[in-house]
Amino acid sequence: MSQPMTAVVEWVMQLIPVIDLARGLAVQGRAGDRARYQPVESVLTPGRRGDPVALVRAYRDVVGAGECYVADLDAIQGGDLQRGLLLDLVRAAAPCSLLVDAGAPSPAAAEEVIALGAGAAIVGLETLRRLEELGEILATIGPGRVIFSLDLRLGRPMVSPEAAAHGLGALEPEALVSRAVASGVRAVLVLDVGRVGTGEGVDLDLLGRIRRRFPRVRLLAGGGVADAEDLARLVQVGCDGALVATALHLGRIGQSSASASRQVADCP
Repeated sequence: MSQPMTAVVEWVMQLIPVIDLARGLAVQGRAGDRARYQPVESVLTPGRRGDPVALVRAYRDVVGAGECYVADLDAIQGGDLQRGLLLDLVRAAAPCSLLVDAGAPSPAAAEEVIALGAGAAIVGLETLRRLEELGEILATIGPGRVIFSLDLRLGRPMVSPEAAAHGLGALEPEALVSRAVASGVRAVLVLDVGRVGTGEGVDLDLLGRIRRRFPRVRLLAGGGVADAEDLARLVQVGCDGALVATALHLGRIGQSSASASRQVADCP
């Protein structure tokens, strides 16, 4: 009896550079303490401290990024959307696509992000008032333009007071992803803000469990990536993309790491 054939396929993971915006500047995140974020000083943009437009161009031209993650921290924390700056970044980044987190807890807010030219709207657990809003946003702008962000702080879900009243804070991370996927989500970002800028690495066990349970979901990871070895570990657990900022600014990850891949055996 002949043995079943095994095909070898390549698993490619994207490096997705990060820009955090606060009061018109690109700021350096660390451990989620947003009040202490300082303007970015990066080896990619010498002499351009805190300049988000210079930074997104460097991500496109030097790093070779096809997508960048942009977080409007003012909007996420309840302030005004930085519309003019986001428009400038969309134009400067082209053809690089921007994945924008602007604290969009409603269909109207997500629509505005897309109208500004974002390739996708990040819908974060941190700003949702109830999980049903995620389904409403998906129905309005389409699942291909939405990424659900599982916002964590050192492994624990970050939820708004309204969401906590609905019991979302008591759910385990995998249960939250399960409910998001059931609502129609096709892409999930696991973002631990408590690890951001620390270089402590990501939660590989959690990512591995999510990948095994939801093999068809686009899986992104962020918070704590220190170097190319961390990228290789994320490839091994099956991530499709990794959010990186500090390691790029310090020169620990360069252009050669802009994409990572592995070969995996796939039995038909």
